[in-house]
Amino acid sequence: MSDVPPDRLSNNPASPFYDEAVLRRGVGIRFKGVEKTNVEEYCVSEGWVRMAVGKTLDRRGNPLTLKAQGPVEPYFRDAPADAEAKSDGDD
Repeated sequence: MSDVPPDRLSNNPASPFYDEAVLRRGVGIRFKGVEKTNVEEYCVSEGWVRMAVGKTLDRRGNPLTLKAQGPVEPYFRDAPADAEAKSDGDD
């Protein structure tokens, strides 16, 4: 797996941009320089995030979201699993 998060990612399993392996690793989002924890989907190349609005749900039971435009900076919260395995073997 790459050290760079994907250009577009969603945490909805019904989305074509859902990637369980990447989400399991942990992706953090900085939007306009501020850490966001309520991001449901993002796209770096188009410059937008889709954030949950409170605890409100739509008629299908999904979080109600708001799309906001601006600079998006995704990053991995932890080191890749293979790097951890290599460091554990070197001790």
